[in-house]
Amino acid sequence: MAKKSKAYREAIAKVPSEAVAPLEAMKVVKEVATKKFDETVEVHFRLGIDTRQADQQLRGTVSLPNGSGKTVRVAVFAEGAMAEAAKEAGADIVGTEELTQQIQAGEFNFDAAVATPDQMGKVGRLGKILGPRGLMPNPKLGTVTTDVAKAIKELKGGRVEYRADRYGIAHVVLGKASFTAEQLAENYGTVYDEVLRMKPAAPRIIATLGAKPPSRARMAWALSSYCWNVKSISVSSTMGPGVAVDSSVTRAYTEAAE
Repeated sequence: MAKKSKAYREAIAKVPSEAVAPLEAMKVVKEVATKKFDETVEVHFRLGIDTRQADQQLRGTVSLPNGSGKTVRVAVFAEGAMAEAAKEAGADIVGTEELTQQIQAGEFNFDAAVATPDQMGKVGRLGKILGPRGLMPNPKLGTVTTDVAKAIKELKGGRVEYRADRYGIAHVVLGKASFTAEQLAENYGTVYDEVLRMKPAAPRIIATLGAKPPSRARMAWALSSYCWNVKSISVSSTMGPGVAVDSSVTRAYTEAAE
């Protein structure tokens, strides 16, 4: 096991032993983010889901009220008037044929991709390249659209993607360590509200138990532990230790704990 540095051990010593309110957690994260660069702050939701099951997926996008602090380069697959609209909206790369050639050559000079519906036939051929990198335009994420200007504005303005990995954990960017604790807490609240909003209604959960009426114990398990139950939440900076967040706090995220 790798030995932790003195600075990391000192940072861990400042982390509360129990989960704290969002605002307090952000203050601690900022305090222990001591590297010379502006560290990225992320939230990590450990959920009671099995992402191998089709009905237990978590994926979408959410716009952070204070932005992500990241400069996002956007590529747009479009032609004609749509291409002109994309350029006017601030797209970094616009085109189809030339952009396709760059991607096939292994050049990825962008962080997000948008496509108009009429270009998806061509973009679809790049699925095996773009998909694993999380760059494939997706209508569910709002990146396959005729309103390219809106998509570009949202991506550059702080819209981030969330997705649970194979372990049922969703890692979502909240901003930078240079943000105020209040800004980070507000962004956290927006993301947490979205995760809670995506939780299936009870009838949908119960339906997954099958046609046979479930026992009371199994019903309780389904409603409390099966889908989208937040097991734990932590926040951390790029190089800092995790700080546990009290998952019972579901409002007034920017207020100090009483």
